[in-house]
Amino acid sequence: MLGKLARQHDPNVLVGFDKADDAGVYQLTPELALVQTVDFFTPIVDDPYTYGQIAATNALSDVYAMGGTPRSALAMVCFPDKADTAILERILAGGLSKMVEAECTVIGGHSVRDPEIKFGYAVTGTIDPRRVLTNSRALASDVLIFTKSLGTGVIATAIKKGLAKPEWIEAATHAMTTLNKTASAICLQFNVHAMTDVTGFGLVGHAREMALGSGVSLRLRAGTIPLLPGAQECAARGFMPGGLHSNREFTAGCVECDAGVADEINNLLYDPQTAGGLLVSVSRADSAALVEKLREADIIAAEVGEVLPKTKPLIHITT
Repeated sequence: MLGKLARQHDPNVLVGFDKADDAGVYQLTPELALVQTVDFFTPIVDDPYTYGQIAATNALSDVYAMGGTPRSALAMVCFPDKADTAILERILAGGLSKMVEAECTVIGGHSVRDPEIKFGYAVTGTIDPRRVLTNSRALASDVLIFTKSLGTGVIATAIKKGLAKPEWIEAATHAMTTLNKTASAICLQFNVHAMTDVTGFGLVGHAREMALGSGVSLRLRAGTIPLLPGAQECAARGFMPGGLHSNREFTAGCVECDAGVADEINNLLYDPQTAGGLLVSVSRADSAALVEKLREADIIAAEVGEVLPKTKPLIHITT
């Protein structure tokens, strides 16, 4: 819808909504730019405090995906008129705990009455305009690295159905409340050409944006992609959110999947993630060292594919 509006021409906009990137970047001086993003959603876990933590982690992630440093945040709240405000207090406290961890100051917010609870943040960060990591500069021969495990969408669906095992919930919650702060900082130490966080469009959806923006094709090796405990079982049992089907339909024309890839694994590549990991396009010469450095910091990291010269299909999924 934004694309239908009249374009504003501002030379200080380094990354705008036309880029399909994670956050906007606005230059203030030759050495300083703002990174701005906004994200909120309905509860995906039962515990209010954990929900607040997940919402904050998810909102902060877009700034980290650009290589920026979060500085301030504004809370956004939709809350039922007659609901227990103690629940809202716990949501806000959970969100604040992650903002404190990120050293990002909550300076205010806005609330409205709504029958359905929604919570999130508008986050402002800073970045050196000469070191912005977009999703559109991947180079052919780069290696693709992913820094978390897939499966939060299917596990959240199992939670809603009351069929998720405690160990699945624990692992998914840990993933969704782990900031991408350290992973982003480590990536900045290497020859990274493009980076994006994997969230609502799933791994394939965000890979598509990277491929289109960079003018390249991508090969994803399904067997190397980390999965959360229970994710494959959830997919096999049909615990798939509506967003997964939408993501698959949207990318159908540009993806080819080898016959040897199991259906449930293939489905997980379209699973909408909450506070997902970073998809990183890095020079082949730096790939192994980057994975090693990430793992030394207790971050899940795996080489999951490579960047190819543009060809058909745009994305090829192999075993």
